[in-house]
Amino acid sequence: MIIGSFVYACGTTKTYNEPQKEAPVVIANDSLEYEIIIIDIGFNQYLNTIARPVGYYSQVYMETRNRLYVSVWNYRASNPNVFNPSIYENIIDYDPNINYGYDVNYKLFNYFEFAQRKYRMRLR
Repeated sequence: MIIGSFVYACGTTKTYNEPQKEAPVVIANDSLEYEIIIIDIGFNQYLNTIARPVGYYSQVYMETRNRLYVSVWNYRASNPNVFNPSIYENIIDYDPNINYGYDVNYKLFNYFEFAQRKYRMRLR
């Protein structure tokens, strides 16, 4: 019995050298036909462990921050000779006059917070 347990335990060890795959985070509002797909390793973990929980920030607070963050992000994405194009790959189409809803603003806001930590930059 002891030998059987030892063989089973040895056979189930994980190899941590394998690259981790992470599902993309989709930010979408179906009624507005708005979608952002984030493929950035670590963002799922950030959302689940570090980000403040849903309801912590008001939608108005996140919309205000997102307007600022999107403005700075888009400026940097438009200037690939000055800013790292592997970070600022795409322009984000975010219209401050559209109500995208809480979920879209929550995930977008947290992506910007995550990106600032991961890439050690400030979007201000």
